[in-house]
Amino acid sequence: MNDHAFLSSAQILTSCFIGQKCQFYKKSIGVTLDDILRDEIQPNIAFTDQTILVKINAATTMIMFIGGLINSILSLITFQSKDLRQVGCGIYLLASSITSFLTISMFTVKFWFVVLTQMNLSIRISVVRGGCVSIEPLLKLCLYLDAWLNACVAIERATLVFRGVNFNKKRSQHIARWIIIILPFCVMGSIVYEPAHRELHEVNTETNKVNIDRWCVTRYSPSVQQYNTIILFFHLVAPCIVNLCSALFIIFGSAQQRSTAQTRRTLREHIYDQFSEHKQLLISPIILLILSLPRVIMSMLSECVNPSNHRLLFIFGYFISFTPSMLIFIVFVLPSALYRKAFQESFRRWRRLIHQ
Repeated sequence: MNDHAFLSSAQILTSCFIGQKCQFYKKSIGVTLDDILRDEIQPNIAFTDQTILVKINAATTMIMFIGGLINSILSLITFQSKDLRQVGCGIYLLASSITSFLTISMFTVKFWFVVLTQMNLSIRISVVRGGCVSIEPLLKLCLYLDAWLNACVAIERATLVFRGVNFNKKRSQHIARWIIIILPFCVMGSIVYEPAHRELHEVNTETNKVNIDRWCVTRYSPSVQQYNTIILFFHLVAPCIVNLCSALFIIFGSAQQRSTAQTRRTLREHIYDQFSEHKQLLISPIILLILSLPRVIMSMLSECVNPSNHRLLFIFGYFISFTPSMLIFIVFVLPSALYRKAFQESFRRWRRLIHQ
């Protein structure tokens, strides 16, 4: 029993500390891509000789990048239409087309930065330190912006149902433009503390080893760690909840309005009709919430977790959490007859310009 307890304690210590003398505490909260891939990447070995898992992850990353690029191009073709940008929804989705590409681009940069800096230890320490401090916060900024812009679309649609014929398109445009300007500063302000708490350390991870590993370490005080937990939960979960609540409001609000105008049918029948008509408004946020859950869980891990014990699970959870940034066109354009028509018209116009 005592031996078992000793082994458990030793495993926790090796997960919590790095360096042959355990001189650095490596974990505070969350599991990053650095943590997941670090032990899998072999230093000073060519990419072609890396493990099959690293190669599969690299291929998956590039497929996601290409998918994100196609998604953004198709979305930009759709929402460059002035008719769609007469209300806030079109403006938000145009901005989301850009931020979704920035998100998937930063994800790709993050992956290759981790791989290349672990493969090639001769890369200048200043470059590695700069990436350690800046890439993860920038990735979070893009990811959170993308989520909140989608939430703004949901709020705008709910407002349209609530206001009905009194909905002011000009005011909607004005508010949307201001939100797009202000939102990045709000998100940046909420995570501005993070670069200051990210450090790069060079340590010997094993005794009698000449090779030195580089660790990008995030260390928070208890108060900052608590704040970080709240911020992570807020930015990852709140937009999904806003989407879901807005969808329910649209369905029940529309049903109530039709029930008042068409008294021959019951409210329950109208609600059923609205669920059938707007089911994609419910399905989309539920899918986005499910896809965000792995990142929420990984971000909330406050114990010293060793990702190498369940590496495939962590990799799957990390990668899948970025798929919403590839789905703007599928989630918003394809289910909407108005957006599909605008896309087809814009696509034909661009094709004519190319063939001229």
